[in-house]
Amino acid sequence: MKRKSFGHMACPIAQSLELVGEWWTPLILRDTVLLGLSRFDDIQTNLGIAPTVLTSRLNHLVESGLLERRQYSQRPPRFEYIPTEAAADFKPVLGALENWGQKWAPRRPAPAST
Repeated sequence: MKRKSFGHMACPIAQSLELVGEWWTPLILRDTVLLGLSRFDDIQTNLGIAPTVLTSRLNHLVESGLLERRQYSQRPPRFEYIPTEAAADFKPVLGALENWGQKWAPRRPAPAST
């Protein structure tokens, strides 16, 4: 199901959600901004996200000016994703989500190791 676009709304919250409101985006920003991960494989491993979804989300974040894509290997071509100033300014939002989640989100026990 395609989600509704908020691009036509004048509300700054709606405009922000247009950039970062997709399910995986805040977690990708957490990994790049807070955890310092920059390489596709590291982000994918940390999140357990499908490669096609991660590619789509990273492309959106680059197009939106939140991440910068830099090539670090020619053969095979490999890229890293560096947070921009706009992404760094998202850090307090991530902190607020973390604080809210610690207080209000249901805590789930870690899966048992086998």
